Amino acid sequence: MFKKQFLCYFLMMIFLQKAAAQINIFKSFDGVQIAYTDEGIGAPVLLLHGFLNSRKSWDKTALKKDLIDAGYRVVIPDLRGNGDSDHPKNEEAYKNGAEVKDIMSLITHLNIENYKAIGYSRGSIVLAKLLTQDNRIDKAVLGGMGIDFTNPNWDRKIMFAKAFNGEVNEMTKEAVNYAKSINADLRSLYLQQKYQPVTTVKELKSVEIEVLVICGTEDFDNGNAKELKDSFIHGKLVKVPGGHNGTYKTTAFSNSVVQFLE
Repeated sequence: MFKKQFLCYFLMMIFLQKAAAQINIFKSFDGVQIAYTDEGIGAPVLLLHGFLNSRKSWDKTALKKDLIDAGYRVVIPDLRGNGDSDHPKNEEAYKNGAEVKDIMSLITHLNIENYKAIGYSRGSIVLAKLLTQDNRIDKAVLGGMGIDFTNPNWDRKIMFAKAFNGEVNEMTKEAVNYAKSINADLRSLYLQQKYQPVTTVKELKSVEIEVLVICGTEDFDNGNAKELKDSFIHGKLVKVPGGHNGTYKTTAFSNSVVQFLE
């Protein structure tokens, strides 16, 4: 009898996990359709992907597996203009913090009262702004990011916006060529950069929750990570081995994040 009950429970859990892994779609505040996955059972954790990426970038990471194994519910959207979400071409669709509004709308749609949030690279930039607007977040992780995004005239952001609008240089041509090789939407990528959220240091200092800043020891793309950590009242900095494009996939990154969330 016990074996039958255990088998039924085990099969039910497998079914729930597989069912939850299916792509879901919801209409955001302006009608743009946002794709997301919702896996696992437990306290919700939001994962936000980086530039030239999608929710699938988290699939083979140690972090996603470890979060689910640790008993978390993992929600991963495709930010607008990426993956299976809509790719609007008009500028209005990216202005006024549209990506942040998408996330807040998704969390409301899922009836989530409190959640933890993890961003990597550009996902951290979006998350930083989200931290100033959504009080449902109780812990946050900004990965692969330094202080530079707090400058509205950040030269790197401006350079990449120009690149995806046709003004390519030696520093940006590899990214543009990669985008073309995967049939990415260059117009959308341009608008994502042009209207990328800017969160000032003053705004970050208003965030009262614990925030982990984590980056690779060889990651120098986006400014000083310690300065970003110091912008938070309850900031913590961890460095793990790796460069910008690979650190978030590693076991060391996952272990640091899971330990912080607990």
